[in-house]
Amino acid sequence: MRIVHSMFAVGMTALLGSASSFAQAPATQAPSPLLTRLFSSSQDVAALIDKAKRDARPGQATVLEPLLHLAPYTAYLEYRTATVGPAAIHIHEDEFFYMLEGSATVITGGKLVHSKPLNAGNLTGDSIEGGKAMRVSKGDVFVVPQNTPHWFSKVDGHVIDISLHVPGSAAQ
Repeated sequence: MRIVHSMFAVGMTALLGSASSFAQAPATQAPSPLLTRLFSSSQDVAALIDKAKRDARPGQATVLEPLLHLAPYTAYLEYRTATVGPAAIHIHEDEFFYMLEGSATVITGGKLVHSKPLNAGNLTGDSIEGGKAMRVSKGDVFVVPQNTPHWFSKVDGHVIDISLHVPGSAAQ
């Protein structure tokens, strides 16, 4: 497991190599400039997991912890509780997920229910109508292309994942 985490961090660091402007913060993150961070050790990841678990409040769906950042790329450690959070669309970003722990049902596609702008780059909604449900669990990797509704509609206990936000692909 430590090797997989380290390999993922090294791979993410390599991917971050040629960036030049800030990424749009994800829907649940308050907009604020992030400091450049090119490496997180397995100890850093473990400490962020512990911090996220401590910081989680009753009824809070997700706790985000910044993991890596080199504009315009940002990786977050995400701790998701059994409380179902809102659905989202990232208008200008693709979002890659690597599941570290737990299992959940993720719905992608379809239409946001009660859609409203969160900020210039993100929409949020209560849920998704239609779409494709997929079960995800530890070790799974998946991507949500820009402008695609996505929603963790059911979390079994809790989930810990790493999400990488990158500028949206041109091939949409």
